[in-house]
This record gives sequence, C-alpha cells and structure tokens, in this order.
Amino acid sequence: MKTNYLKSIVLTFCILTIGIAQGQEKKETPPLNYELVEKNAAQKSAPLTSTLFKEITHTESANKWAISVKPTFSKKHYSQDIIDIKESKIQKKINSYNESEELPKSAMTVNPTIGTNFEANWSLVGTPPDNSMAISNGGYIVTANNDGIEYYNASGSFLYFDFWSDFFNDNTLTATLYDPKVIYDSGSDRFVLVVLHGSTASTSKVIVCFSKTNNPQNGWWVYKLTGNPLNNNCWFDYPALGVSNNEIYVTGNLFVTNGSFNQSVIYQIPKAAGFAGNNINWQYWSNLSSSPYGAFTLVPASYGHQGNYGPGIYLVSNKSGGDNRIRLWDLTDDMSGSPSLNSYTINTTSYSPSPDSWQLGNNDKLDNGDCRIQNAFYLNGIVHFVFHSDIGSGWNGVNYNRLTVSNSTNQSSTFGLQGSYDYSYPAVVPFSTSTSDKSVMIAFLRSSSSIYPQVRVVNCDNNMQWSSSTLVKTGETFVNILSGDERWGDYTGISRRHNSGTPRIWLAGCYGANIVSQSAYNTWKTWVAEIYGTSTVGLNDDISSSNTISMFPNPTYDLINIFFTTENSEKTTIQILDINGRVVKILYRDTPKVGENKLTFNKGALTAGTYFVNISTSSKTLKNEKLIILD
Repeated sequence: MKTNYLKSIVLTFCILTIGIAQGQEKKETPPLNYELVEKNAAQKSAPLTSTLFKEITHTESANKWAISVKPTFSKKHYSQDIIDIKESKIQKKINSYNESEELPKSAMTVNPTIGTNFEANWSLVGTPPDNSMAISNGGYIVTANNDGIEYYNASGSFLYFDFWSDFFNDNTLTATLYDPKVIYDSGSDRFVLVVLHGSTASTSKVIVCFSKTNNPQNGWWVYKLTGNPLNNNCWFDYPALGVSNNEIYVTGNLFVTNGSFNQSVIYQIPKAAGFAGNNINWQYWSNLSSSPYGAFTLVPASYGHQGNYGPGIYLVSNKSGGDNRIRLWDLTDDMSGSPSLNSYTINTTSYSPSPDSWQLGNNDKLDNGDCRIQNAFYLNGIVHFVFHSDIGSGWNGVNYNRLTVSNSTNQSSTFGLQGSYDYSYPAVVPFSTSTSDKSVMIAFLRSSSSIYPQVRVVNCDNNMQWSSSTLVKTGETFVNILSGDERWGDYTGISRRHNSGTPRIWLAGCYGANIVSQSAYNTWKTWVAEIYGTSTVGLNDDISSSNTISMFPNPTYDLINIFFTTENSEKTTIQILDINGRVVKILYRDTPKVGENKLTFNKGALTAGTYFVNISTSSKTLKNEKLIILD
C-alpha cells in the first residue's frame, strides 16, 4: 500500500484576499430562432445554508493509512436499452477489423508534443479510475482518482498523497468516497474539489472543498451537502464541476436505491464564502425539462482562458443513447440576482454508442459506456465540448463540437480510426493565445486487440482540421480487475495553465499497468503529462521514453538497477528525491552512450521510506518513478 506521508513541511505562501474576478466576456442570450424547449420551467429550491464541515490542514502526523482499504467497486452507469444498442453492433465491428495505423496529417503546423510527464495515481481501491486533474497558474498540480489525491509541481516533483478516507480523516464518513472532480478557478486563483460519499439515499453526500490558497498544501475548507436534496429516496452520482465569476456549479444525476435514473440536478453555490471558510448559502435546481428527452449528465462550461465569465453559466447535455440533437442550458443569473434556467435544442450530426473495446492479452472487454458529454468550456461565444461515439461499423471515436450561442448552429467533427482502435473518454481544453482562435487539445484513451490500454492526445485547429495523435503513455499490460468485462475511464483529466503566452496544457489519463510493489497486477495507473505544440511529431508508440526505461528491484533493500535506452547523445541526470520533492542523492550526471545502458547503484545512507527516482535530460523528464526502500 502506498505510504501515508508525514506532512511535516507545509510551504507557506502569502494568502491573497479573494475578490470577485471580472469575467473576460459576458454571457449572451440565445436568439429567438433557437428551439426553446422550456423557459424557466425548472424548480429552484429555497436558499440553503451549509456550515463548515471541517478544515484540512495537512499537518496531522497520525498513521491514518492503517484504516482498512475498501474493496474494489464498480457501479452500474447506463440502462439496458443502451446495452442493446451496443450489442447489436458487435458483429459489424468484428467484420470490419483491419489493424491499420493513423496516417500522418502533414498539413498540420501544430503537433502535440510531450513535455514534463510522470506516473501519478494508482488504482488499488476502486474501478474505474475516474481521473481528474487541475494545475494552477503557479504550477501546483492536483491529480485525483477513485483511490485518492496527489499533489505535484510543474517539474513533476511529488508533494503529497492520501487515500480519500485519510485525506478527510473523519469517522462520520463511513461510506465509499468516489468520483472526484477538481478544477482550478483562475479568476480567484484557487482550487475547487468535489468528492461523492455513499450510494444510498441515507449516505449520499456531495463533499465540496475550497483550497485556502493557490497552494493545495496549505489546506482546504470542506463542506458536506446532501446528495438527496429532494428527500425522495435518491442518491447523487456522476458529478460535473464548473465555475463562473461569482459561483461554482455542481451537477449530478439522481438515482433511486434500485439504480434507476430519477433526474438531473444543478447545485448553485456562491464561492466567496467557501474560499473564506465561512458558512455557504446555496440552492439547487430540479425537475429539469424532459422534452424532447430527459436532462441527463449536464456538463457546466467554465471559461477557457484566464478569468471567468457570467453572471450564471452555460451547460450542455445530450442523449446518452444517441440522437441528432444537443441541449444547451442557460442558467441566466447568479443566486443573488433573479436566475432562471432555460433549455434549448440544437440540431447536430447523428451520434450513437458503440460496442466495448478489446485489449491485447485478455478477453475482458473495456467498457466505453454510452455517448454522454464528457467535458466542456466556453470561449468567445462558443461552447466547446467532447464525447465519444460510433464513427462507423461500431468503432468508438472522439466527437468534438463547437456550439455557437449567437445562432442555432453546432459544428461537429469526429476523430478516430475505424476498424483498428477505439478512442474513448475524451477531455478538451483551448490551445490558443487569442480568444478568437478556436484551436483545442483533446486527451483520450485508446485500446484494441493489438495494444494495451494507453493515453493519447490530438490537436484540432481553428479550422477544425486534425493533427495525428501523439502517444502520451503506452499501456504496459492488459487490465483484469473485475470477474467480467472491465470498467474504463470514466473520465480523463485535463487542465490549461494560464501563466504565459505560449499555450501549455496538462492531462491525466489511465493506462494498463502492474503495481509490483503492492502485488497488484493488471490494474490501472495514471500518467500526467504537459503538452505543447511544435512543428515536429511528438512521441509515438515505438520511441516512447516511458517504454524504454525500467528499474528493479522495487522495493529494494540495497541495490537499484536502472536500464534505459537512448537514441541521441544527450546529457542525462538521474537523481533521488524525497517525498517533499527535495533532491537527496544524485546518482548520475553524464552523457550515456547511444543504445542500451545499465547503471547499478546502492542505497547508501538513504533510510527506509518512499522516494522518487527522476531521470531527465536538458529538454524533458523521461521518468519519475516511485522507489520504496526497505529496512
């Protein structure tokens, strides 16, 4: 099990006074030629108040990791009619298999290129991983999955880890903690984190955390909101998180105890009190319009560049079983004003779910779910959003959309490789310096019978032309956690860093891996990577740095063997860092020979504990591997 690290050193930063950030642009009112489904038909609750539940300081020194780990879980997430649609396409998918590769798209001037990249969260507790991540302007990274939460800096140095039960460290939280969502509010220079608790009406809670500063190591203010707001025997699932000038928004689906869908809800929460650690007032929206199809998995669209917009926020949803329409939701005002919730229907290219994915080395398929919207942002009058859907013959691909608020149009384009691979669980962020440039980067997961589950990224430019995709992390093994088919996703994390004129985005995705030190095999790990754009092709399958470096034994009592392959003569540094990211030992600083290299070191004066071996060149980080030293 991962060690629960002592939190003896907390970096102290100046705590800024939180003001309400001015948005980069105001929301527009959708025109009359939209198909207005419902105007102000949803029900708004009376204002509610939640007191501060607890303060997280990261200064506790108790051995909290001794709390027993919960068993692996996997929740049902779509209905029988979607299962029937997917199964009806299986034979067509089998018949169309051709095992080809993506063709280079030489017309593109921007190709996704890998910068700093490293291994992050493990999956020891639950499946699917449910990855989420955010990075601040100052370079602090928060990455989360169903196991727990980790912090890094932009150099990939490890700062903090805890399982969720240890992170909250509260004996009143007795049910499963899962489905984390974290975003960085660049207008307030703070993080917001949401974690769900429980999957019954009596245990369901929405736990909302506001970081005290722009450094998550300085702690969080935590609030516990009901997950059964209508008191109708329901529990809250599939959260999505957004932020505007003055508020945060948490959306979710309510399910009755037997697992059937009840309705979607929106929690509207003014954020200033939460960032200050005061009691928060909030309200929720329910009974969202059901025509032409019921509201399901609403995704808030936060602002794509530095700052926020508002008042209120846009949200998008679609029909998870397929359709030729998209729903735009307009929450028109802040809670302090006179908000209404209006819904509009926009025509788009038909979409539908596809069968589950294959993986190399095992007959268990990877569940790619349905085709609900995964991720969205708003910029310069356009809501950008992504989901995955059938791109032909039952093969899954990325479905990227640009919904223009000022008229009734939605432009969509798909990316994938029909016949060879499934591309699933995409996440999108802007990749532009100007708000008028519509370029984006999209992270996604890929698998087939010829490869292990892997993480990739692709660029779509202003004219909606695609680059070739770049391999971020190759799969190391197949996944075999459950007795039947495996959960995959359900999300991929992505975030933009707003600290320079050059676009830089970060992503966190799951890939098949073994965790040898924990005797956990054929499970998921998370890979975090920085992505920028160049005119040269980024990493591909056969030259991935993460595929040419290995280290064993791990854990070790004494000797450490490091094997790596270099294709260029470049100065390389290998160093050991402690859990606070400080260099404690430099193992190697030289230019290795081109080809295979083997280096052997002993632990020397290092005491038992958890460390990180960082292997880097002058241009990038090649590996940031956990190392456990035993007595």
